[in-house]
Amino acid sequence: MALIFVQPPLPSASAGADFAWAGWSNDGKRLRRQGIAPPALLPGQGHVTVVLPAAALSWQQVTLPQGSTASAARLRSVLGGMLEDRLLDEPEQLHFALEPGAKTGVPVWVAICHKGWLRGVVQSLEGAGRRIARLVPEFTPRPAGAPPLLCATGDPDAAQLTLCDERGVLSLPLTAAGLSLAGPLPETAVATTEPAVAQLAEGLLGRPLAIVPAPARWLEASQLPWDLAQFDFATSGRARAGKQLAALGQALWRAPRWRAARWGAGVLVAAQLIGVNAWAWKERNALEAKRAAIGQALTQTFPSVTYVSDQPALQMSREVAALQQATGGVTPADLEPMLGALAASLPAGRVPTAIDYSAGQLRLRGLGLSLSEIGGLGTQLAARGYNARGEGDLLLVQAEAAR
Repeated sequence: MALIFVQPPLPSASAGADFAWAGWSNDGKRLRRQGIAPPALLPGQGHVTVVLPAAALSWQQVTLPQGSTASAARLRSVLGGMLEDRLLDEPEQLHFALEPGAKTGVPVWVAICHKGWLRGVVQSLEGAGRRIARLVPEFTPRPAGAPPLLCATGDPDAAQLTLCDERGVLSLPLTAAGLSLAGPLPETAVATTEPAVAQLAEGLLGRPLAIVPAPARWLEASQLPWDLAQFDFATSGRARAGKQLAALGQALWRAPRWRAARWGAGVLVAAQLIGVNAWAWKERNALEAKRAAIGQALTQTFPSVTYVSDQPALQMSREVAALQQATGGVTPADLEPMLGALAASLPAGRVPTAIDYSAGQLRLRGLGLSLSEIGGLGTQLAARGYNARGEGDLLLVQAEAAR
């Protein structure tokens, strides 16, 4: 049986865009054919391995707390809470997948993509009668000590340059502007290119590159133990049984002979909802009473506070910080501890050319950090209670409590 790999179009592609595909011999030694086609016209009848493009994925590194892997639901909730401040979208809109063999207490990589896009990919393949064996990333972070990987992909009109090292995966447009964002490229990197962009890549990088077609990279990616089919997209036996049970439930719900049972279930649900609403009303009143007590404690403790917001704990922390400053105490938002945290987190040899501190916010210029270095710096500072982001040549740092 042939090995079939498919790569879906990027989230930015138009609806109904074709999938790239490649068919290898069963032993993975001979490329039989390749092309592009809609899901319904993909070759073969067996399972397919879906290779998710690098530009559709982002990567974050976290350290899972003890007990977070007790269940999939708890793990998904823990990941959402840990990554919420690092993401541009709400965690509920994203799909998370952990690296193989992830353990608590040590740094692990998390692959992230838009859940709606991935669901559309899976549904389009399953709707065409194709069963998905695995969801594998096109590129992954490199193990510690392994040489970086530099790869040019795509076609001349939309070429991409992907850098993989032990700090993560960075994909940028294969242009002069994109290379400037990446910063100095490591000389020790294993550099490859797809045939269509070989001339462009070698001209921009100023070095010869090994030619590696996309199907060969897909085959290599499938040989790693990564599988992004986790949580909502899990393909384990239990998950498949759950999907079959859900399909059976839908059939029973629509069958005419179950109409009386559906009416009875509706009445039961309505009765339960009435009881739940009454309980919710009682709990809401209790919660309002607690909020009032917290607000009263805040205004009594700090008479200068005349308005209690919906975040009294944050107000109280700010008042405590202001009191510490007034009495000479040091807070995390002060310049000295902020500089100490930054000095312990900056890459070696990076010294700012200008420093400005105002209202709990530290601004530094001239560090010359790449996007991947800013991401790594943000992760280290987050562990120390600070938030960092880059705006051009400017790095902004502030204590998380002051946001």
